[in-house]
Amino acid sequence: MNKCSANETAACCCVDVGTIMDNTDCTASYSQLFDDRAAAEAMLTSLSDKARAVESEPCEINARFNEERDGVRLDVDFIFACQAETLIFQLGLR
Repeated sequence: MNKCSANETAACCCVDVGTIMDNTDCTASYSQLFDDRAAAEAMLTSLSDKARAVESEPCEINARFNEERDGVRLDVDFIFACQAETLIFQLGLR
């Protein structure tokens, strides 16, 4: 077995999940510019529904709307109970 920073198994060169996901990054951030506030609010509702579908404990959602010259910027932080939920949420947006 090779010595490296990750814990590998000799059989399949897999790494322990704890090596990749150590539960330190539980926040998913989103930012986008919209034509108007109504479109930004509609996106926030959609994203919030997706977050609620993933959460095991209530997800903390911090949204900010900023008026810009070209429209309204929506900045949102979704803080999940664990990193796995954050990853599932982010993959669901792709």
